[in-house]
Amino acid sequence: MAVLVIADHDGSTVRDTTHKTVTAAQALGGDVDVLVVGSGAKSAADTAATIAGVRKVLLAESGELGHTLAEAVTATVVGLASGYDAILAPASMDGKNYMPRIAAKLDVAPISDIMEVVSADTFVRPIYAGNALETIQTSDAKKVITVRPTAFAPAAEGGSAPVETVTGTDGGKAAFVGEEMVKSDRPELGAAKIVVSGGRALGSAEEFHAVIEPLADKLGAAVGASRAAVDAGYAPNDYQVGQTGKVVAPALYIAVGISGAIQHLAGMKDSKVIVAINKDADAPIFQVADYGIVGDYKTIVPELMSALG
Repeated sequence: MAVLVIADHDGSTVRDTTHKTVTAAQALGGDVDVLVVGSGAKSAADTAATIAGVRKVLLAESGELGHTLAEAVTATVVGLASGYDAILAPASMDGKNYMPRIAAKLDVAPISDIMEVVSADTFVRPIYAGNALETIQTSDAKKVITVRPTAFAPAAEGGSAPVETVTGTDGGKAAFVGEEMVKSDRPELGAAKIVVSGGRALGSAEEFHAVIEPLADKLGAAVGASRAAVDAGYAPNDYQVGQTGKVVAPALYIAVGISGAIQHLAGMKDSKVIVAINKDADAPIFQVADYGIVGDYKTIVPELMSALG
């Protein structure tokens, strides 16, 4: 069996999600190759080559691939698909965009968000906002799979795979127009070891920034938010943690003023240690919390800040 992993990278280095997807790919058995698509991404390809267990790294570059244009990525991957039995990518924003397109082009059923590889054709994935796990078996000769990175350990370093250049394909009628990037000195939410999240109980965008961000900065943490807080305009969309936001599993997750709706729990309940601060003792968040503090965040968070020094 030959498996192709589409790397998640920032142009200069591959993200931790790539290492975890390689772990899932190795569980399928056979040879594992990594595809790095982009523009000026040779450094990322060189980083991918150091992942242990990778046979070779394929580098495909073009202007459209530099913006991860889904149509361009799809065309490039489909052009390489004949040499592989399975194609895997992290279940990131980009992966969720182009992987269903790849599956459609290959006329197979996509398998999304897997948490476990049982065998080469059998996988476990969450359903009902993570409240149940589904074991599925596919008869498709070629598998197109997105991987939930938080469910897998990262592959080790120490590899020395060769890097080969392949042809990148453009996006056809689709063209990149522009983007607005949020710049922050804080860790990226999906990869942070500590996350501080705020909910609707904070009451306003000003209160959210005044309470959550100083605590996050004190801990060197990323900032997250519940869907209710995002919908209310307290925080931008890329802060959202949950089923329709980002799935995180940091070493420490602090939830301030978050009730713990099923949608939110689906995105953070695999965190190693969960601390919940909420004045409602019956809030569902306490059912998954390792440490729960019942009280007003306006009192508790300043006390926590003081204790941290």
